Amino acid sequence: MQDQFQRKIEYLRISVTDCCNLRCRYCMPAHGVKKLRHADILSYEEILRDVRALAQMGIRKVRLTGGEPLVRRDIVHLVRGLKETPGIETVAITTNGVLLSTMMDELLDAGLDAVNLSLDTLDGGKFFSITRRPMFGAVMEALERLTREPRIEVKMNCVPIAGINDDEITELAAIARDYPIKMRYIELMPIGCARTEGYRGVPMDAVRARLRDAFGALLPVGEAAHEGAVPTGPAAYVKPAGFAGALGFIDAMEHKFCATCNRVRLTAEGFLKLCLYSNAGLDTRALLRGGATDAQLADAIAHAIWKKPEEHYFEMDTETRDRRAMYQVGG
Repeated sequence: MQDQFQRKIEYLRISVTDCCNLRCRYCMPAHGVKKLRHADILSYEEILRDVRALAQMGIRKVRLTGGEPLVRRDIVHLVRGLKETPGIETVAITTNGVLLSTMMDELLDAGLDAVNLSLDTLDGGKFFSITRRPMFGAVMEALERLTREPRIEVKMNCVPIAGINDDEITELAAIARDYPIKMRYIELMPIGCARTEGYRGVPMDAVRARLRDAFGALLPVGEAAHEGAVPTGPAAYVKPAGFAGALGFIDAMEHKFCATCNRVRLTAEGFLKLCLYSNAGLDTRALLRGGATDAQLADAIAHAIWKKPEEHYFEMDTETRDRRAMYQVGG
């Protein structure tokens, strides 16, 4: 499946809930948010119907996000249903890790292929300051379990923020030195609380410089090691000498990767988002609940994806900018 700019769309991110058991300062207000009504979010059966239509058109990878996806009841049922969907090759979850240890065996039995653990600090006090919740022990338990779990691919996501956790950049990288984990640094994006509260991200070039000083040459791996290779994801990976894993950099602001974007997003309410920062898309819930046939659903999705915007405009406050916060779109 291609859009009008000949990009191959094969990756779907599904936000299954806007709820979260943490209150990270750059993501969600301290008092939380007004929850969506249960009737307004897609049922698992509706999600699977969307995915079946998308899989027939070329979607191969699905990632479950939130909010925090593991807080939604019976999420294992959805993982199993996705793995059983013809055409879907990979099912992954991005999680804050609070509930992961208690659910990991069930998730793996259902067929989960990969986990992205979002973790910005290895300091318990700082974790509480960032997340406003005393859940550090549960997350560390999940991390320890992931370091010895050979059945799934493991990535870690860190958002370096000036004056908050930028002093831990090398300490977090050491996890990838000791274990076969991809440690990824994600540029802070001007969305939601990160925008309104004035947080400043650390430029990825500065992150690279610190890592180079600490670990030596950052040798490109994967697609980054082959000149002229077309990336299939937003992260550029490197591997210092002696590392069991790799380090990745996702800098949507400094180095746009829109030309190779291969993803679309499905919000908890069933809106098919074509770009993280754009309000362009398709209300699949209206189609699903309005009696659309599978053929009509697939046709509407194909027409929407064809119109995927050429690039994001984070630097501009345009009329097409999506006003949803990050926890409402799944990142």
